[in-house]
Amino acid sequence: MYLKRISTGLEKTADFYDLIRLDPSYTVVFGENDFMDIPAQRLELHALFESLEEGSSVKLEEFMLQAAYKYEVGMRDLVYKPSRSLLEFADTRLLGALFKMDVFTSIHTHIRRYFRHPKILQLMEFPILFLGALPQNTPALYSLMNYADIQLGTWYPKGGMHKIVEGMVHLAESLGVQFVYNAEVQDVSIVHKNVREVHTSTQSYAAEVFVAGADYHHIEQEVLPKAHRQYNDRYWESRTMAPSSLIFYLGLNKRLQNLRHHNLFFDTDFGLHAREIYSSPRWPESPLFYVSAPSVTDPGVAPEGCENLFILIPVAPNLEDKDLVREHYYDLVMGRLEKLTGQSIREHVVYKRSYAHRDFIADYHAFKGNAYGLANTLLQTAILKPALKSKKLENWYFTGQLTVPGPGVPPSLISGQVVAAEIRKAWGKKIVSDS
Repeated sequence: MYLKRISTGLEKTADFYDLIRLDPSYTVVFGENDFMDIPAQRLELHALFESLEEGSSVKLEEFMLQAAYKYEVGMRDLVYKPSRSLLEFADTRLLGALFKMDVFTSIHTHIRRYFRHPKILQLMEFPILFLGALPQNTPALYSLMNYADIQLGTWYPKGGMHKIVEGMVHLAESLGVQFVYNAEVQDVSIVHKNVREVHTSTQSYAAEVFVAGADYHHIEQEVLPKAHRQYNDRYWESRTMAPSSLIFYLGLNKRLQNLRHHNLFFDTDFGLHAREIYSSPRWPESPLFYVSAPSVTDPGVAPEGCENLFILIPVAPNLEDKDLVREHYYDLVMGRLEKLTGQSIREHVVYKRSYAHRDFIADYHAFKGNAYGLANTLLQTAILKPALKSKKLENWYFTGQLTVPGPGVPPSLISGQVVAAEIRKAWGKKIVSDS
């Protein structure tokens, strides 16, 4: 095992990649010639809000004061809890804080206590689109996401998100971790409620403790024997899922105009698209979509004179995913993108790849082809999520977006930190002494 070598704790993000704060953070496209840049600086954001709704900058500060409290309590007291028992939350200070966190008020209602202008409402509600429920059904606790967006800002690792992966791998390997690639675990050997080995198609691996970072549903339903599963099919079918995505990766042989690094296209009905994800799941009639053009910030991620585009449409999970459907949405989105930005794009595409439900399933065994895990509803929070420690196996743990704390890159990474702490607490001395 690799607990003998401990990191000094002195490593910094800058040791592995350069982070650039984007300003503007992103742009929102409401229609032709109706672009709204979201500035990184608070005073400029105040001016933007005031241009839309008189007095809204004062309301924004009131809103942010509450959001900051939720973020502080959430990150300090909630996110890093393993959620294995209600007793973890039996703290009078924390219980008092929970009542101030607006867990029983919807984000839809909460935002409308402060703002009226439709553009501001969409701006403040859009992060909820990826949480797994309509704003009307999402706790106002999640205004902490607005705090992260507005106060903490939008950052980009130069060279792309993969630089973060490279940095983590480099650090892990420097501490003695060994990575075995292209070796999917297919089954396990269990003796007296302890997993002894995991088996791939070519080799077996023994260990004292195992952590499953793959799709939770797949591990439980396909890899572990039935007698050692915590949840049955009925449980999983009753879960409310966050969205999947239809993604297009495009390479263009020219640079584009009128695009920022991050672009939100809100030129159609926000409410209708949200309902088509959550209330009446189906392929959307006229979806909102997101475009990332990282080569605007970082020309090195595309050949000289070229553009690197990433287009994402949030869609319901578990939809029938056919090539014909993908092409329909490609034509729909590209037509709107060309019209709204005033330029030809399709004829300059020299690389194109689409990615949706069946790819998430094939590559990650993602339950129902989801991209963002379980919805962040009140009944799927903390101890009501699938447990990060198996109740049937003594030495088996789970990480990822289907367990605590939740979906998204930061929570999924935090789940690994939480599991590591639990393993150190329960197994640390034994593993070190046996190593």
